This record gives sequence, C-alpha cells and structure tokens, in this order.
Amino acid sequence: MLWSLIKILIFVAAVTALTYGAIELMELDGGAVVSFAGMEVSLSPLQIVIGFVLLVLVVWLGIKIFQFLVALVHFLNGDETAISRYFTRNRERCGLDALSEGMVALASGEGRLALTKAQRAGRYLNRPELTGLLTAQAAEMAGDRPTAEATYKALLTDDKTRFVGVRGLLKQKLEAGDTDTAMKLAEKAFALRPKHDETSSTLLQLQAEREDWSGARKTLAAKLRGGTMPRDVHKRRDAVLALSEARDMLAEGKDIEARAAAIEANKMSPDLIPAAVMAARAYIDEKRPRYATRILTAAWRAQPHPDLAAAFAEIEPNEDPQARIKRFRALTRLKPDHPETKMLLAELEIAAENFPAARRAMGDLAETDPTKRSLTLMAAIERGEGSDDAIVTAWLAKALTASPGPQWICEADGKPYPQWQPVTDGGFDTLRWKTPPDGEIAMPGGTEMLPLIVGQVEDRSHEQPDEDGSTVEAPDAEVLDAEASDTSEPAEAKQK
Repeated sequence: MLWSLIKILIFVAAVTALTYGAIELMELDGGAVVSFAGMEVSLSPLQIVIGFVLLVLVVWLGIKIFQFLVALVHFLNGDETAISRYFTRNRERCGLDALSEGMVALASGEGRLALTKAQRAGRYLNRPELTGLLTAQAAEMAGDRPTAEATYKALLTDDKTRFVGVRGLLKQKLEAGDTDTAMKLAEKAFALRPKHDETSSTLLQLQAEREDWSGARKTLAAKLRGGTMPRDVHKRRDAVLALSEARDMLAEGKDIEARAAAIEANKMSPDLIPAAVMAARAYIDEKRPRYATRILTAAWRAQPHPDLAAAFAEIEPNEDPQARIKRFRALTRLKPDHPETKMLLAELEIAAENFPAARRAMGDLAETDPTKRSLTLMAAIERGEGSDDAIVTAWLAKALTASPGPQWICEADGKPYPQWQPVTDGGFDTLRWKTPPDGEIAMPGGTEMLPLIVGQVEDRSHEQPDEDGSTVEAPDAEVLDAEASDTSEPAEAKQK
C-alpha cells in the first residue's frame, strides 16, 4: 500500500516537472533557424527539444533494425542468435509440458497416453535421461516390450543413464524368465551401483537359485558393508549360505570340509535348525558327543523341533529306553510346556512301555492342540493300555482330518514345504517352522513318526454293531494307522 502511494507521488512529480519544463521552454525567448535546400525553418526552444528526442528515437530504431538484419543473417546461417534462442525456449516449453503430462498419465495408469506424451517430449527435448526413462516405463505399462527394450538399450550409451538402462533390461529378462542373461545384467548393475539395495538383493536371489553359494556370500558381505542389511540378518543369511555349501560338499564326498562348514553355519546362527542338526552329526562322527549335545540343546532352547530330537537320539543309538529318557532330560527340561516337548516325552515313555506316564506327559494336548501326531500318540497309548479296538480306531480316525501341526512354511507366499531348503518360490531364506493355514499340508518325507505307534492291532474286529443292532464293517485300522503316521518325528528315537 505504501509503495503504491510512493509510485503515484513519483508519477505526479514527473508529470509536473515535464509540464513546468514545457511551459518554461515556451516562454523562453530566442530559438534556432534551420536552413535546408534553400528553405529556412525557425524553431522555438520547445520544438528544438522535441526534434532532438525524435532524432534520438530514429537513430535507435535504425540501430535495432540493423541488428535484426544481422541476426537474421546469422539465423539463416545456423548460428545461435536471439531468434534461435526464442525458438529453443519455445520447444523446451512444449517439451516440458508434454513431459509433465506424460508423468501424470503414467501415475494414472494410462500407459498409451503416457507413451504418446513421452515420444512427443522426446521430439522437443534433447534430454534422453528424462524422456527415455518415461518412454521405457510407459511402454512397459502399455505392454510394448520391444519399445521398452530398445529404449533401455539406448540409455546404455550415456554414463548418466547406463545404470537405469541395465536395471530396466534386468527387470525385463527376469519377467521373461531368461535367468542367464539376467544374472549377467545383475552383475553389471551391481558393479555400477554396489550400494543399490534392490540390485544387490536381485543378484543374491539369482546366485542362490543357481546354487552359487560362494558368490552369494560375497554379495551378502557387500550388502553389509554398504549398510543395506542389518548385521543380525546378515549373520542368519550367511549361515544359510554356509549350510548350503556344506550340503554340496557332503554330496561331493568332501566330508571334512562339509563338517567344518556346518559347524561354521551353526556358530553364526545357533537357532538355524538344519545347521544345528548337521553340525551335531558332524561332531557325532568325530566322536565328540558333548559338543553335539551342547549344539542341540541350544537349538532346542530357541525352538524345539523333531529333527533336533532325532539328532539327539543318534548320540547314543544303542541305549535302553530308561537310559534314553534320562539322557533326553537335557532337552525336555528346557521347555516343558511346549507341545513338541510333551509329545517327545510321550514317545519316550511309550518306547519304555510306560503308558500311564505317556498319558501324563501328553496332558490335555490332544484337546487343546489336536494334530495328526498328538492324536496318533493317543491311539498308541490307548493300544498300549489295552483299550478296545474301537477306541484306538476312533483316535486314528480323528488324526486323519486333524491339523498336520508345525511345518516349514514360506513367509513370502504361505506355501508349506516337506523339507527345509535355502531357496523357495518365495525367495531366499523364507522358510520358518510354524503351523500352516488350514488346507495347506506338505508332509515331510525325511522324518517319520516312531513305528511303535503304528502297526497291527491284535485280534482286530472287522465288524461292530450299529445303532439298530445290525453290523457294519469297521474302518481298516491298518490303513488309518499308515495315514496317521505320516507326520514329522525323529526316526532315530524309536525303541520298543
């Protein structure tokens, strides 16, 4: 407001000064006589001033016309001039408008419109790092893979856009299933940007799928150095890779190297169950049972698992049932309320033919957490106590439709797997031991329930009275036993 008032006052003062000056010039005596071609013109002071101003304007206009003509000649000659800069700015404005419209269309999911705008922006702008990326992404969204691939290849020629081009081609090869080319592109992208999290994760996944454990461990170490992976996650995944190396060494007959690698994997991640089992068996082969016991108890404390009990049984394979119960207290006292501990105790007592103790060990597990294994254990206890065949068969019938209990479940897609493995369809190191969702069952083939809880029931009756007094054929308990026994439990712990 104040500045507007000041400008008004300045304008009024200027007009007043000009008016005053004109009046003074008009009242001033004298003048000038101009002679030209025999003609004389008398000019007053005011006319002289006006003529001088007009002369200055004509000279200035002439100079500008001359400069324009010179610029026109340069423009026609291809030189940079004000005229060329004007057209350049106009093209840049049109290109930026098309680029912004293309980005909006891309964010809105309109692939074709985004591709059209990107191509228009490319004609106006000489900025391939901008228009090329938009063109490639719009082509991918529109399903135009050849255009996207050609654009990404064009980006490889510029140092500023080479990584973007390699990354784009990598994604295309992965979608097409060309893992060989994808591996080479991932290595190239990792060399360009070793701290790029997505690229290093993709390379790690590809190396794990190809079982290049040594290369995967190098990539994992680079992720740790680059700060893209927490140290605890690095230790866990490095242990998984070391365990995978140990398995390959064992398959190749390199027993000593395999044992060393398994022990290394267990030291890095004591709660990794397969590593603990393999390391314990390595110590068992070396006649060092105390070390095997220490490893298995540490893993059991982290998470009880049937494979740990199976390996624990291998430490003393020829002991009698009572000695086994006593030795297994090193495990069972760690987590006495865990379902795995209760079922393990029950199986040990069944092996010792102490069926009342087995029932006490089970407690109410069959009611609170009914699984195929817990219900089949109850059938074995009923059989050992001399219950009727109908009662045993009823428990086995329940076991057929019960939950399978904990399994190896992929955290990425929720699919169950019968055995632990480092790489699944969901990615690398995604398996966790937990109960699967309803309907998802994948029974393990490497570990089976103790044979003492399956087998023939003596003097089995094939008929039982119906409610109306007639007889119907009872279910074949042998078949029910075989079905129900398909659960996970250490095979080496069996003794009858």
